[in-house]
Amino acid sequence: MPKEKVAVILGPTATGKSHCAIALAKKFGGEIISGDSMLVYRQMDIGTAKPSKEELETVPHHLVNILPPDGEYSVADFQQQASQLIRDITGRGRLPILAGGTGLYIKALLEDYRFSGVDGNPELRRELEAFAETRGAEALHERLQKQDPAAAARLHPNDVRRVVRALESALSGETVSLEKMDELKYDALVFGLSMERDFLYQRINQRVDRMLSDGLEEEVRCLLQAGVPAGCLSMKSLGYRQMAEYLAGKCDYETAVDNIKKGTRHFAKRQITWYKKMPYVQWYTVERDLNYEKIVSDMAVALEKKWKRL
Repeated sequence: MPKEKVAVILGPTATGKSHCAIALAKKFGGEIISGDSMLVYRQMDIGTAKPSKEELETVPHHLVNILPPDGEYSVADFQQQASQLIRDITGRGRLPILAGGTGLYIKALLEDYRFSGVDGNPELRRELEAFAETRGAEALHERLQKQDPAAAARLHPNDVRRVVRALESALSGETVSLEKMDELKYDALVFGLSMERDFLYQRINQRVDRMLSDGLEEEVRCLLQAGVPAGCLSMKSLGYRQMAEYLAGKCDYETAVDNIKKGTRHFAKRQITWYKKMPYVQWYTVERDLNYEKIVSDMAVALEKKWKRL
């Protein structure tokens, strides 16, 4: 049975993945599957840099606005849902286009990672999250190093959410399997967007400034006033965590903004590290003149060459 076709556009934050994905979807009759772990949450639009309402309506988008702000979402959830969507979109005679920046999600889907079932231990999870809050991410990572050195080597200390999950599994006497197939699950063409580092950091800083002018502070305030816990997974993400700390009086506004920009730059570096583990990516450099038209044209040629006529 032939593999299902899927086009993928990945890259660090602020490189223009959504722009290129929409352009390709228009050209080839495609539907976009979000590969971003934060776009699943409703009411979290500004801090996630979610595509605008108009952009979302331009072409069909999936895995966007599917959960309340305090919902939980995992790589295993994404893998299962994205796989089904690829089948459904293919069945409609359209092209699935996966766009996003959560490297683990995309890698797990394409390489067909096998996750063991771990029911979870909410009480232990809360204890571990409290430990991270009081003792810091590094101390939490050291606990994981003692319990599961392989998982610790795989996870960055600042990725508190997944470190907690791995520790929860290890302390519950279970392990999460990350076994994968030797070849890609799909007939995939994987495009990557890159930028010179100083240009990327400039774009990141500008994006954060734009989020602030668009009302990030008010978005976070409304979420907290609506009863969304500051300690839930989504509110611990970039932008939301720092702004919630400011609103709670834990730091001043300038410190919060600086921490968002710094954290986003570090996040981009971690994304790039993930992508280096994916040798099948075809990279395109976004120049300072924003040569997206040329990049999309080159991607289109590559798609037509690989699959003859779509």
